[in-house]
Amino acid sequence: MSATERERSQAREWRGIRVEAAEPGRLLCRFTVPSRLLNSGGFLHGGATASLIHLVGSAVFHTAAAGAGAPPSTSTSSSSPLEMNISYLDAAFPDEEIEIEAKVLRAGKAVGVAVVELKKKSGKLIAQARYSNYLAPSSKL
Repeated sequence: MSATERERSQAREWRGIRVEAAEPGRLLCRFTVPSRLLNSGGFLHGGATASLIHLVGSAVFHTAAAGAGAPPSTSTSSSSPLEMNISYLDAAFPDEEIEIEAKVLRAGKAVGVAVVELKKKSGKLIAQARYSNYLAPSSKL
């Protein structure tokens, strides 16, 4: 692997989340469930699932801003979650690779709404969430 390929690979690695595709309003990631994120039942903890939804759900709004012709740093300097409504539908187990897909439903001037889904390789839903985010405008100072 060349130095450039290694840098690209490292840039795609984010808290164990690997970015597979990013396009305006959509982010597709993969994540391998580590044993440190398991609950007492031996599967992915609900709080860890919520954290994954928050991380990818927040990031997808930056793809929407870039798609509108402005780099994310000039259109949204920070964001804050407003609401997460999560339906837990199945379990994810240790060392299982899951897919996390986020799609922007609406990105307004101050509030954005996305849907985030976690799926098994088979396509079966693990969790589905509606994620609302406050999109703080960057300072003009």
